Amino acid sequence: MTSSTRHVPNPVFCGIVPPHLLDKLAHAGDPAIAAAARRTLVADAAHRTGRRLTTVVGAAAPTDRGAESKPRRTLYDAEHGTALPGRKVRSEGEEPGRDATVNRAYAGLGATFELLMTAYRHNSIDGAGLPLDATVHYGEGYGNAFWNGEQMVFGDGDGEIFLDFTVPVDVIGHELAHGFTQYSANLTYFGQPGALNESVSDVFGSLVKQYTLDQTADQADWLIGAGLLAPAVSGVALRSMKEPGSAYDDDVLGKDPQPATMDDYVRTGRDNGGVHINSGIPNHAFYVLATQLGGKAWERAGQIWYDTMTSGNLQVDAAFSDFAKETVAAAAARYGQGEEHEAVLKAWSQVGVLTS
Repeated sequence: MTSSTRHVPNPVFCGIVPPHLLDKLAHAGDPAIAAAARRTLVADAAHRTGRRLTTVVGAAAPTDRGAESKPRRTLYDAEHGTALPGRKVRSEGEEPGRDATVNRAYAGLGATFELLMTAYRHNSIDGAGLPLDATVHYGEGYGNAFWNGEQMVFGDGDGEIFLDFTVPVDVIGHELAHGFTQYSANLTYFGQPGALNESVSDVFGSLVKQYTLDQTADQADWLIGAGLLAPAVSGVALRSMKEPGSAYDDDVLGKDPQPATMDDYVRTGRDNGGVHINSGIPNHAFYVLATQLGGKAWERAGQIWYDTMTSGNLQVDAAFSDFAKETVAAAAARYGQGEEHEAVLKAWSQVGVLTS
């Protein structure tokens, strides 16, 4: 892995809930659901235009696990306001309190740190021990969770469509992985590189969940955000890596629009060029790879994705085919021309990105 540093523009606002879903909810027949969605859209728009000034990010060198390689978590409570970070409610090493949301966020930050450190010797999301800050109870019925370039933020949901965003640990892992991408490949948040940005977050979010549950690839559900949708919603999650397009089919939310292969690639100017929609294609490629290889997905399959993201070879505007070729090269560099290399080629061929 290189230690090259990149000077890049403002980090993007990255929310777990796609804008097209919030747009649909904003026009829902239920006034309470529509009002909560509109407040969420307004807050998200404000964060997109209020990003911090130019920063320096890059892939840091791997670190040895040691006494200093521990998470540094700080939790804040926005108390249903929108000022960040809010009131400090828990610091690293402090005992759990009565607020289950705070406790879940603290644990999820730790689980993400632990996966990166244990599996890849990557010290926090930047590889250099970056403190992990998060704010809970953001806004009134706020229906999203996001990474703003500096910290995590979680809404409580409206209770009708979305529940507390700290409930699924993969949502926490997903958003922190946007920070990992920011400090490594820094994929542009538009079109195919943006869909890759979202997919990498889904991949590592799912790996955090699988690592926490000690699941093998065949035991995992490969759902992103399972437990987030309220009981009345006809759906199981926000996305499915196993079967993109099957996560929900609801009168209010509509039908999950994600494609699984390039045959159904969606060309759109919405959602930053379909970043949350077309991410289903590289998501499915990773699922295919992980299940072909078997065992713990964070080991060989996850290692290949990690190596690709931190190699310094991936361009910020990488298309699906560019990313695929880099994963093939990463597999060959680490494992040779054996099973892993062949499985990567087959996975990308199955989703129509590479020809076998």
